[in-house]
Amino acid sequence: MNFQRGRTREEPEINLIPMIDVLLVILIFLMVTTSYAKFAELQINLPQASGEQSNSAPNKQIYVAVDSSEQYAINNAHEKFSGVDSFAQSLRKAAGNETDPTIIISADAKATHQSVINIMEAARVAGFGRITFTTQNSTK
Repeated sequence: MNFQRGRTREEPEINLIPMIDVLLVILIFLMVTTSYAKFAELQINLPQASGEQSNSAPNKQIYVAVDSSEQYAINNAHEKFSGVDSFAQSLRKAAGNETDPTIIISADAKATHQSVINIMEAARVAGFGRITFTTQNSTK
């Protein structure tokens, strides 16, 4: 007795859409939790560079120096850093009537990054947009 004579047999099929959804969720999870920082692999020795010295300097230059113990100097005169606003005022005073002088930052190689950022922020608050850094030539 064959009771399935008139019925056609359906082929089983695998629905891939739920599997793709699960794989996408796993991929998103891996992308979010993966760390891409490679700072431990970098060895940086600053501030040594080689380059050409600029010959054109039509505007006034203000020399700002900072050493490793975060002592600041503007045009070789010691300046106490008590905040960005007061340091910006000192930069304006050193600029005199110049509207956009060049701020030349001479930072010690062991100076903290924050001390350089303090000078740059004070220059921004003072309205000065021309900032450059001094380096020593690397010996080859």
